[in-house]
Amino acid sequence: MTLRKTAVVAAIALAGLSGCKRTGELDVTQGVGISAVRSACPVAGVPAGTGDITLFDPPASREAKAIDVVATLTNLRANCAEGGDTINSTLTFDVQARRNTTQGARTVTLPYFVSVVRGGTQVVSKRLGQVTLNFADGAARAQAQGQGTAIVDRAAATLPQETRNQINRRRKPGDQDAATDPLSDPAVRQAVLAATFEALVGFQLTDEQLKYNVTR
Repeated sequence: MTLRKTAVVAAIALAGLSGCKRTGELDVTQGVGISAVRSACPVAGVPAGTGDITLFDPPASREAKAIDVVATLTNLRANCAEGGDTINSTLTFDVQARRNTTQGARTVTLPYFVSVVRGGTQVVSKRLGQVTLNFADGAARAQAQGQGTAIVDRAAATLPQETRNQINRRRKPGDQDAATDPLSDPAVRQAVLAATFEALVGFQLTDEQLKYNVTR
């Protein structure tokens, strides 16, 4: 399964708007058209196509009448701690599921992954976990909570001082680059992207399950 590739602009924007924000790390406000606070915490998200899973009975069928269990990963939350040489983000989420046949109690265990991705494309780590749903006799719905941890090296998530200076440099009216967005510089943009991490959570799907999600 391939994790989604994040666009450069999206990665830069998300770095300022998600995760655990820390005032003062990077404040871009000097007439360049951007106002953002950047955090070293990874941005939490669910990759496209991995936020739900459908089980069939029989497993090889893809007909609507064969749908057995449908589950959705939702309410993803991140609690980030930035102390020490590593940044630790504890991720919690809910799994909500429904089944078509309600007769009898039933337990369904579903696999999920927690990946740390750098710069939108580079998978730094991937861990697998399982979440168990318990359907009571006669109940069509069940809910459970999952948890994972994303660990990021602080040095890798810190912008080089030269880049910080270039972004934060005060520009006076009349300067040649007074109205120029520093992120339009490819070197600055690449440095910001390289220091941007995401903590991605989703169901660990088979190729067939991912194909079903994408094409249905």
